[in-house]
Amino acid sequence: MSYSTDSQEELMKRTLPLFIAAALLVSLAALPALAAQAPAAAASSKEALDVLGKMVEAMGGRKVLEPIKDTTISGQLEIDQAGMTITAPITIYQKEPNKMRLDITIAEYNMSITQAYDGQKGWFTNPQTGMTEEMPDFMTKEFARQALGSETILDPKKAGVSYALKPKAAIENKDYIVLEQTLPDGHKVTLYIDPATSLPFKTQTLSLDQMGAEVEAESFTTDYRKVGGTMVAHAIRVLHNGAEAQRIAITSVTYNSNLEDAFFILK
Repeated sequence: MSYSTDSQEELMKRTLPLFIAAALLVSLAALPALAAQAPAAAASSKEALDVLGKMVEAMGGRKVLEPIKDTTISGQLEIDQAGMTITAPITIYQKEPNKMRLDITIAEYNMSITQAYDGQKGWFTNPQTGMTEEMPDFMTKEFARQALGSETILDPKKAGVSYALKPKAAIENKDYIVLEQTLPDGHKVTLYIDPATSLPFKTQTLSLDQMGAEVEAESFTTDYRKVGGTMVAHAIRVLHNGAEAQRIAITSVTYNSNLEDAFFILK
């Protein structure tokens, strides 16, 4: 079946929001995470905790990280779909201990997409209706894993998160230290840490997209810069099932802007 140019544009308008919403959900899943469940007993090896401690110091250290109560990250998203590259501004808000919101605006299609977790419930802009509504359970679970903040690395035992040191792995002829993070619900995220900087270079996990299909999500974080005493990756490249899906260029990072709880709640 063939489509006219007008029909193709209308098809893109209908399908693009769904694609982007699903892609963002999976991309977030590729980052180090916590689960929104009651902490369970967790035991990390001394060797793994030593590596984690070095990573914490490289990221700014406890004295810098612990006072951060909320974070706002802005940037430009590039996402490939149907032979096109869509560029859109993206903003991610995180408030300790367990709130998160993501906003994206696509000017050429006159649409905005929001995904959020208020500490108990997830909600989003339904890409097919444009209305805000509660997330399905599987989406909420995926998003909640990203909502909790620095406790995942500062006090993993309290959070019910454990780490295990795995054999080193080579990426592009360079060996990386490998930490496996296990959440209270058993979900695992693998972190590949640069031995020269002690900063994460790659994270990898299995996730569910917005349609409930399993996806292998990989995130490569580079171009680290110092912001407010912390080291922040300003370039993120995301792969879904081995194929590059999107790129994010971070333009600003702001800490402690006193984000209100209401900002994360479905209106």
